[in-house]
Amino acid sequence: MRRYLFALASLGFWGLAASVNGQTPTVGKCTVLPADNIWNTPIDQLPVSPNSSIYVNTIGAATGVHADFGSGLWDGGPIGIPFVTVPGTQTKYPATFIYADESDPGPYAVPLNAPIEGGSASTGDRHAIAIDIDSCVLYELYAAYPQAAGWKSGSGAIFSLLSNNLRVATWTSADAAGLPIFPGLVRYDEIVAGEVRHALRFTVPKTQKAYVWPARHFASSLTGAQYPPMGVRFRLRADFDTSSFSPVDQIILRALKKYGMMIADNGSAWYLSGIPDSRWNNDELHDLGRIHGSDFEVVDVSGLIITPDSGQAQQSTATPPRPPPAVPIIVTITPTSAVVRVNRTQHFTATVQNTSNQAVTWQVNGIAGGNSKIGFISNLGTYMAPAMAPAGLSVTVSAVSVADPAKSASASVTVRRR
Repeated sequence: MRRYLFALASLGFWGLAASVNGQTPTVGKCTVLPADNIWNTPIDQLPVSPNSSIYVNTIGAATGVHADFGSGLWDGGPIGIPFVTVPGTQTKYPATFIYADESDPGPYAVPLNAPIEGGSASTGDRHAIAIDIDSCVLYELYAAYPQAAGWKSGSGAIFSLLSNNLRVATWTSADAAGLPIFPGLVRYDEIVAGEVRHALRFTVPKTQKAYVWPARHFASSLTGAQYPPMGVRFRLRADFDTSSFSPVDQIILRALKKYGMMIADNGSAWYLSGIPDSRWNNDELHDLGRIHGSDFEVVDVSGLIITPDSGQAQQSTATPPRPPPAVPIIVTITPTSAVVRVNRTQHFTATVQNTSNQAVTWQVNGIAGGNSKIGFISNLGTYMAPAMAPAGLSVTVSAVSVADPAKSASASVTVRRR
């Protein structure tokens, strides 16, 4: 991993998108892996791993974060891991590999003049990345050296950006963890959009001879439990105050809280990966060094695994939308008052609104069907006054909704002797 000078001329941040739509990351017309891929899945609500403090201390609790990307050149090469987009008609070149048994044979749609990490003269990782934006296929090479009619490389991998497929277990990729590189790179276009919607790729000095989902490969002989395996997911603590950082840095820090970062390779401690761009302000990125290892925690992502051979992650169950407020049932009665002579009848009609159940039960003075002293009422709403009644007898006829017995309507009835 390279360090770079922060005395380079910087370009100011020129604005943020007014709104964020929360969609899957894209390049051209292609999604950068499916929306439910582990790279694109928020982990801000997941539990902290019991190994968190151990791994943080091993990597360096007091060591600051370093943005291993920026603008301009360092040691003659671009600062970060570059990539190039190509059409589906791009010539595909053969490639030979040092680790051929763990590499996809190709051919690779990586132009022979594709940008190389660190520049053409680099002696570092020399990643070369190309994306076929018509077929949505990602081509990645490690230790890539262009030849007259092909590539000579340490290892290579081809990924469909539309698939959750992982590498064969124990296979490397163009990265030590056997993961794709591009989905974990910070792009300035994401800053312009206002949100980085995926986990970040980062490196640590020493890893364990092990890997955890979704990683597929280890690159160490160390077996001590204090060393983190490849693929371990970290996140910036939710209580870390980001208010003093620039708007650009705050976007990156929000991503580190929501999506976190994944160990992808051995390298310098807390080195974040991104894509070179003339719009980066190197001084702003250098300010990320105020964040230290102790500000991170390890996340237990095991609960997201659907199958260990897929990068598809279990998504949190969204709170179902609230049903619209129930429209209250309304009961009306006609007529609302009546005078009935003894031993005579009066018919009442009930209407029930806001329900398909129009049934009602009829009562007289709260007694279903009534009785001989206060009068009877039929199931059809016909009231019959009692044969004898005291002077000025007054009763209440009610229609009670069967759908909601709390809803009713009443009529007052005066019974006369003649």
